[in-house]
Amino acid sequence: MDEFKKQKKMVNLVWRPISSTQSSSVIIAEAGNDVREAAQCSKSSDVSEEVIEGGRSETALVVSAGKHSVSLEVGASLIKFIRGKEGATQMKLEEEMGVKIILPSSRNEDHIIIEGGSVDCVTKASERIETIIDEVVRSPSLDYSHFVSLPLAIHPELVEKLVNFQNSILGNNSIAGDEQDDQADKSTTSVAVDPKANSETNQVNVDIKSIPIVSYPPMTKAKSSTLFDLGIDKSIFIKPNTFHLTVLMLKLWNKDRVNEARDILKSISPSVMDALDNRPIFIRLKGLDCMRGPLAKARVIYVPVEEIGDEGRLLRACQVITDAFVKAGLVLEKDAKQSLKLHATVMNARHRKRRKDNRKRMETFDAREIHKQFGNEDWGEYLIREAHLSRRFVFEQNGYYRCCASIPFPGEHRA
Repeated sequence: MDEFKKQKKMVNLVWRPISSTQSSSVIIAEAGNDVREAAQCSKSSDVSEEVIEGGRSETALVVSAGKHSVSLEVGASLIKFIRGKEGATQMKLEEEMGVKIILPSSRNEDHIIIEGGSVDCVTKASERIETIIDEVVRSPSLDYSHFVSLPLAIHPELVEKLVNFQNSILGNNSIAGDEQDDQADKSTTSVAVDPKANSETNQVNVDIKSIPIVSYPPMTKAKSSTLFDLGIDKSIFIKPNTFHLTVLMLKLWNKDRVNEARDILKSISPSVMDALDNRPIFIRLKGLDCMRGPLAKARVIYVPVEEIGDEGRLLRACQVITDAFVKAGLVLEKDAKQSLKLHATVMNARHRKRRKDNRKRMETFDAREIHKQFGNEDWGEYLIREAHLSRRFVFEQNGYYRCCASIPFPGEHRA
């Protein structure tokens, strides 16, 4: 079943009076999980009907002068797709549907307004826009906004190993083809984390502290040139203080979907604990591998993950999380069908910064020498302390992804 059609079954009807020069009374009636507000208005009052479905809310306004309009909450990240290149999509919709589409002036706003001379034309335009949104969400055009992560950067000894791994390849913080990185990027190669448990929230608080960096000989011009030829530069390395395991990728394009995802994660905490048998879970990180394709044309290099004890408890816990989000209709159909392979990415060509000379960005890199040197690397054994609903592209002060919600894992240490 389509994930969006599935979610559209959950509809909340809310009747409210729109701005009026006369006062009105509101009667609120609750039935189960539905809340209905019946507005008793004078004849001059406008009435709205708000329907929330599939993560979008719709408010239909009936104006006494014969003009009809609807307000759609589509999410700020989707506005550009309704506008189209140089406004082409918006103008085409207005011409074909006989409506006027008012887009928000601020990037932080996520509502659009459709105005027309009849309920029919406004309704058809609204349906057309919902179709556009559904198509965009399913396509690569709209990037994933959030993901469920298992933070690994809370372990300072692991962060230090990652820093040294990058330095040994790049050579004492030097960057091939990217000598003018800003200070913020430079600082990420010399930081670690100091985890402290918060007894009230059961969440691990992470503080940054400096790590003594192992000294390496300065990278010679010849080595810099070689790295460039191999397609290797600092930007394709994962920042050590964001190191994690990914459980599930999500496209949460408006506040309603983010709030629902937050509630879902918190609600399944007992089930996750049960899947873990209420015992701490440890993993071993060892070696390096390439995600699809040959090492000579690598796109992603990762560290394989092995559960200590090989009982399958971690995968069961991850499946509980995945199933809950799929059931709520928050997971794309193609993602719901994929089997989970836990891995810790250390290099990703997609993260490569665009060159200042506007030359075509390299899609791959040659990882053969890296694999030869680190293919059997023992990165150590680590406790998984919690799961986060993480927001991509936004970071906390400690350098890790913005945490929208979290649930604890059993945290006792092994005997």
